[in-house]
Amino acid sequence: MALKKNQIISLEITAASSDGNGIGRYTDADHPAGLVVFVPYTAVGDTIECRITKVEKNCAFGRIERLTAASVDRVADTGCPVFGKCGGCAWRHISYETELRYKQEHVTDCIRRIAKLDTPVLPIVGSPSDSAYRNKAQYPVAAGEKPLIGFYAPRSHRVVPQRECALQPAVFTTILNTVADWMEQEHVSAYDEETHRGLVRHIYIRQAEQTGELMVCLVCTSGKLPQPDKLVDALRRIDGVASILVNLNREKTNVILGKNTFPLWGKETVTDTLCGLRFRLSPLSFYQVNRRGAERLYGLAADFAELKSTDTLLDLYCGTGTIGLSMASRVREVIGAEIVPAAVEDARRNAEENGIQNARFLCADAAEAAAQLEEEGLTPDVVVVDPPRKGCDQAVLETISRMAPSRLVYISCNPATLARDLARLAELGYTATKIQPVDMFPRTAHVESVVCLSREKADDYIRISVHTKDLQAKAN
Repeated sequence: MALKKNQIISLEITAASSDGNGIGRYTDADHPAGLVVFVPYTAVGDTIECRITKVEKNCAFGRIERLTAASVDRVADTGCPVFGKCGGCAWRHISYETELRYKQEHVTDCIRRIAKLDTPVLPIVGSPSDSAYRNKAQYPVAAGEKPLIGFYAPRSHRVVPQRECALQPAVFTTILNTVADWMEQEHVSAYDEETHRGLVRHIYIRQAEQTGELMVCLVCTSGKLPQPDKLVDALRRIDGVASILVNLNREKTNVILGKNTFPLWGKETVTDTLCGLRFRLSPLSFYQVNRRGAERLYGLAADFAELKSTDTLLDLYCGTGTIGLSMASRVREVIGAEIVPAAVEDARRNAEENGIQNARFLCADAAEAAAQLEEEGLTPDVVVVDPPRKGCDQAVLETISRMAPSRLVYISCNPATLARDLARLAELGYTATKIQPVDMFPRTAHVESVVCLSREKADDYIRISVHTKDLQAKAN
């Protein structure tokens, strides 16, 4: 009989998926090889009674009905009362050592299966801390008897109330309680996504870890707050609060921040230190949420790049310039490219405020910037790419190859698209020589990687490309 929704089956978890699910195989007459079943919050080695929640052609999904035998990798205390209800963490039910092993295996699997490479994957570098490591949080606010402040449930916009998060600093809870008290006392409404009514949509908090400065930003549908002075007075009593802002977002959208922000009190930015450099941070500034982990990540990237004082470094997808600027003292010139104008402005300001004079930044997408520099005749010695989860466009990879840097460092937040791009780069003459997973987001399913690539056949590729273009020109 075919597997059906709500059917309860016995299942042994034998693997873990990249998105934090356990994997088992259900065997019956219809699936003699075993139908893959994904079950969240399970661990390799668990035996469970599983209730099937969805059946598709090639797989099924389920949830734990009863844990009949626990994996040795399980921990007794997850450290969070809403784990499994909140959509933030995937791996709180296992030891951190096991989580790192799962992430190592995921990166290795993608490299072998998708990229078809046998380059050794180095042992994963863990985070300096697996708790209270985040320096930024954005809490949705929903209406209730009291303001509901917390995080969204998995695959929904239903707010799970939770003001104490093990991934955030304890002071964030103090700030949330202070804002909630003001909302209750002044009868401030929370935003309703269905009716698009209500004032407060999100509470955004950012901490500059090194300086201790805190930014509190209320994302609201109006700039007119009831009794704003009372809110400011209460927040100012919290040690470290240096910036209290309101961000206006009146749009019917899932995007958290609007375009306009104004101060209620204090500074419009906070300042933090990363890799020995100072960075001013606004609500819209990109900045790694795990600062100490980022220093490890950027240090590895610089080591892989084998930088020399005569090098020209091209930093694509540069954001606010943190990676390129952290390497500027070790090279002749840094050129960064980023498509977001505000990020480019931040990068230029960050260079100026740190007295870095050998860096310039272009406002363009990675492919356009690379093509522009190619037209200038620029031949970078090293290229660093840190693309979004979708990876690099093929045009970017081809342009990099034509520019023929001797070293390419690829920083990735998605092992699958990384593996795809490594396969493409191999065809363009770049060989992955070092692959280093780095855990920047403990207790979540995300994992970063740093890859060093060297040019082997790039010169041949350039000659072939030029010859092909000449033939095409003659044919036309």
